[in-house]
Amino acid sequence: EISRSSLLLPCVKSLLHRPLSLPHSSSISRTSATLFYIISSPQIFFSGRLSSSPCEGLMETCNSDDVAYLDHKLTKSKGDQDCDEFSDSDLEDDSETMERETDTSAQEARNGKDIQGISWEGFKYTRDEFRETRLNQYENFVNILNPHSLETLDKEHLQVEKGNNFYDFQFNTRLVTSTILHFQLRNLVWATSKHDVYLMQNYSVVHWSSLRQRGQEVVNVARSVTPTLKISEPLSRVQVSSMAVKENLILLGGFDGELLCKCVNQPGVAFCTRVTTEDNAITNTVDTYQSPSGSLRLITANNDCKIRVFDAQSFTRVSEFAFRWSVNNTSVSPDGKLLAVLGDSTECLISDSQSGKVVSSLQGHKDFSFASAWHPNGLILATGNQDMTCRLWDIRNPSESFAVLKGNMGAIRGLKFTTDGRFLAMAEPADFVHIFDTQSGFLKSQEIDLFGEIAGISFSPDAEALYVGVADRTYGSLMEYKRRSDNHYMDSFF
Repeated sequence: EISRSSLLLPCVKSLLHRPLSLPHSSSISRTSATLFYIISSPQIFFSGRLSSSPCEGLMETCNSDDVAYLDHKLTKSKGDQDCDEFSDSDLEDDSETMERETDTSAQEARNGKDIQGISWEGFKYTRDEFRETRLNQYENFVNILNPHSLETLDKEHLQVEKGNNFYDFQFNTRLVTSTILHFQLRNLVWATSKHDVYLMQNYSVVHWSSLRQRGQEVVNVARSVTPTLKISEPLSRVQVSSMAVKENLILLGGFDGELLCKCVNQPGVAFCTRVTTEDNAITNTVDTYQSPSGSLRLITANNDCKIRVFDAQSFTRVSEFAFRWSVNNTSVSPDGKLLAVLGDSTECLISDSQSGKVVSSLQGHKDFSFASAWHPNGLILATGNQDMTCRLWDIRNPSESFAVLKGNMGAIRGLKFTTDGRFLAMAEPADFVHIFDTQSGFLKSQEIDLFGEIAGISFSPDAEALYVGVADRTYGSLMEYKRRSDNHYMDSFF
């Protein structure tokens, strides 16, 4: 028996009509995104029996709580806490022992246990057979991509040597479970050290310690949030669409244009506001960066076609830049001088961070873009698109990309460079995370193969750890990988 899992997707595909016919002119609205996510995401939660026939007995039950997923509450072990306070409770309940049994260590994986704790012997399919079915039946969501463009991309992308091992599997836990609300926004996992990672779990930001192997609720936005600073306004029941944890700050963006800021080591949410009152106001990106003058800035990108910059000390708005289309993602160059601007367009823009003036237009993608990352040298920009590719640009020669990296089955929704610039991680919406070796000219890669929606990816600041958030009702988890050193044989021995 299996239930509420993405592992049922190949069985239900014939019952669904996807993708939905959605407007091409702008990013999907809050309501449409919610409906699309429930109906057509690979994270479909029907209950049923997986038998010798893929669809036999499938629709025996379909409970109303299958569409109440977005309102799922976080389980607490010591009762409710104030929603804007640190909680002393750990995210473990009476089922802790059972949950720990489903966790997987590196030693268990070496001994043959599935890294996600999936008992394949209980299925009619082997893992390889299910992977093949998944690859054949998964349908990538696109806005404007046409089949001819796909054929062109197939000829254009690099031929990469797969099968390398740059990061070794370390641990997978279901004691914390990554969740997502908007199917196109997947930047909800942030590591602040090789042992500390923050992720979204329903309406809560959860801190996971890999040393203690315990999770702790840090922020809860399910109810009213009253900020500690008087210059801001209270908010209630924020549906978190974007997240960043950097510079000792936790930033959250919401479906209604919300921006929340909390200091990691202080109780309460310091600042929260709505950056826009437009109907289509989703905060698609939140981030921090150092301005050329050395000041810490907060930056947001919204569906109302604007990027806004705030001072991190006073939380006052210092600049606002308008564009022709909804801005799905923005990232700032390491020197703080340039903005990468991506959105509901095939072009990506490079703008001056002080004036907002466009200095370059990057042409080559075939659909809308949702991810970007700067190499630490400040010269290389990676952009991720719904055309299933990541393009690499040398900003000194922006007329064309110098390389194209292709995913296996879906849009590129997550991109992260290591702080030393050695590796680039590229996440698809589900099942695959690719790690490219930059020293090989991106020609060597490692492929992390899993089952489930990917909520986010994050390297630790020292580049020693990689975390992957897996969103799934049954197999949702947080996965940890450790960078392989020159002494990896001794590491595995100990």
